[in-house]
Parts: sequence; structure tokens; C-alpha cells
Amino acid sequence: MHYRSNNLKNLLHGLFLALALATAEPTTTLPLIVHHFGGGEVLVGLFTSLLKGGAVVVQLVAAFWAQSFTYMMPYLKRVFLARFLSWLTIGVAILLLGERDGRLTLTAIGLGLFIFSFSAGFGSIYFNEIVAKIFTHEERGRSMANRQFAAALGSIAGGLITGALLSHFPPPEGYGYLFIVSSLLMAIGLAAFSTIQEPPKRETRTRERSFTSFLTNVVTLLKEDRRLQLQIGVVLLSSSPLLSLPFIILQANSLIELSGWLIGGFVTIKMGGALLGNLLYRTLTPNYRLIMEISFLLAMGGYLILLLGGERELHFIISFFLLGMALDGFRLASLNLLLLIAPERERPIYVALQNTVASVALFLPIVGGALLKFSTYGALYTLTTLFLSLGLLLSFRLPR
Repeated sequence: MHYRSNNLKNLLHGLFLALALATAEPTTTLPLIVHHFGGGEVLVGLFTSLLKGGAVVVQLVAAFWAQSFTYMMPYLKRVFLARFLSWLTIGVAILLLGERDGRLTLTAIGLGLFIFSFSAGFGSIYFNEIVAKIFTHEERGRSMANRQFAAALGSIAGGLITGALLSHFPPPEGYGYLFIVSSLLMAIGLAAFSTIQEPPKRETRTRERSFTSFLTNVVTLLKEDRRLQLQIGVVLLSSSPLLSLPFIILQANSLIELSGWLIGGFVTIKMGGALLGNLLYRTLTPNYRLIMEISFLLAMGGYLILLLGGERELHFIISFFLLGMALDGFRLASLNLLLLIAPERERPIYVALQNTVASVALFLPIVGGALLKFSTYGALYTLTTLFLSLGLLLSFRLPR
């Protein structure tokens, strides 16, 4: 089914999307942008959640409608347009509003992030269905591994672009140019994937008469499938770094002088860890449980470095590198472990259900920001490590 062509377009989409998103990375650049316009730790957590949370809270709604669609691409193209325009608008708003009214600028950023993330919730269901149709089982794993590898390269390049722009253009102009340039780069990847020739879906699921009936069936499915319950629990705990990850850069900023190049360097280091991790994980597939276990250990190691040291550049470099390896491992293992237990006909519902329940973790940055008001970075890192330890123990019960 034109594997080489579809694989290239999938790769380009992942490459340019990652390159664009790295310029406003939620664990490094985005917290600094929020702080620049007067936002505190809680708002940093809120904006981080906005960037991620909206992408999952609507996935059950998307799955409800998409289960009867024969073609997904027309709907995915609308999602692409919404994401491009919202990201571009954030940059324009920063340039036009600037520091004259920090609250208004933050409102514009928050609105743009919400639209960008909310539309991605629908796009995720459409995207996964298209990928499932254009690739065989063997091709899909190979292509997604290539995509994730390319995304890591794109993120590294995005970190370099971030460093260059912030070094040449001081805030807030530099932040505005980040979003504008990255939106144009994003458009290349979106356009590439949009040219894929999607085949029709042979077997569609009859949509329930109401969304309420659909939710009733989904809840019943979750209650009856204990393997799905365990899977979601492990995925939820694998997201626990979100409790503290956005605040590592703020601790670094309070201890060492962060230049524009160093900020971009942290993004590059984190994605360098992801790049090395993908090379390792490709040799371990299809043992996705082992990948999940290794990822838990890597994440715990990243936080132990900060707890035992955490006052020098080297400590932060090692921590970001290990966390970069771990996060890509979690991402790769969680979806593939789910596909092991998901019936093919109900796969979109399983994906939406896992992402929706696990989305609780995406609001952990808000909790982390609130806790940081009354505790220390060390206490936050310790709590995160405890959650990761529990996730590691539960992962031993996952299917091989």
C-alpha cells in the first residue's frame, strides 16, 4: 500500500511537528515565557496542562463520532488547519501585545494553547485510524519507530533554533518569533501527511444513538477488562514526572545563569536522550514490557541525580538526558502494550479510553505548582520518584 511513500510522509510529519513544538517546549521554554509575563508557578502548571490536557479530554467524543466514518483525512485536515492557525496566532499576539499588558498576553497565549491542544484530541483518533489503515502490522511498527527517531532529531534541531532566536532577539520579541517560525515549520509536516491517499475503512462500527449510551458501553468495557485496568494504571503512573518536570528548569534558573543557548541546550540534551533511547528501544521491540520497565528506572535515575546533587549544570544535563530517554520509552511502550490487548474493531475506543483516563496525570503540573508554593523542589522530586517506583512494580504484571 505504497509503504515507502506513506512512511516518508509519516516521517516528515513527525520531524517537522517535533521541530516546531521544541521551540515552545513545556518543560523548558514555556515556563520561562509564562514567568516573563508575570505568571507564577501555578500558571506555569496550568499552561503546561493546557498544552497537553486538551488533546485527551475530547478523545471519547472523537471516538464516538469517528467509529462510523469511512474516511478520516477530511476531518484530520481541519484539525491541521486549526493547530497551525492557533500556534501562529500566539506568536503574533506576543509581538503585538508584548509587555504592555502581561495579563492580556497570557490570556492570548492560554487561548491559543487551548485551541491547539483541544483540536489535537480529535486529530489523535483520526491520525491513529489512518495509520492503522495505510500500514500493515509489521509496517506500522517500523514506520512509527522511524517517525519517533525523526521526531527526536527534529526536537534537537528545534532546540538549536530556540537558542539562536533567543540569543538574537531578546524577550518578548524572541518568544513571539519562536511561535511564528515554528508554525511555518509545522505547516510543512502537516502538508506532507495531508497528501496521503487514505483507503476506505472496510468495517465500521455502528454508532450508538446517543453519546450517553456510548459512555455506558465504554464504562462497561473498562469494568470487564482487567488487563485494560492494569494497563491504564501503569500508563497513569508513567506520567507522574509531569508533577515536577516543568519546574526543573525553574530550579536551574534560580541556581545557575541561563543564557538563550543554554535554554535551547537543555531542550537539545533532553531530545538527545530520546534519540539514544529510540536506538535502544528499536533493538528491544517487541518486548514492550521491558521497555516500560527500563523507562521507569531511567526516570527514577533522573530524579535521584537532582535529589543527590542538583546544584550544578552537569546534574541538570544528566537529569534532562535520562528523562528524555524515559519519556520516549513510555510513549513507545504504552501504545504498543495497549494494542496487544485491544480488539481490532474496538481499537479506537481502547486508545481513546486509555488516553482519557490517563489524562488525569496531565493536570499534575497544576498540583505540582501548588505544592511548590508550600514545599521544596526536593520534596516534589521525592514524591515523583515514589509514584515512579509504584509504576515499576505494577509494570511487572503487564503482558510480555
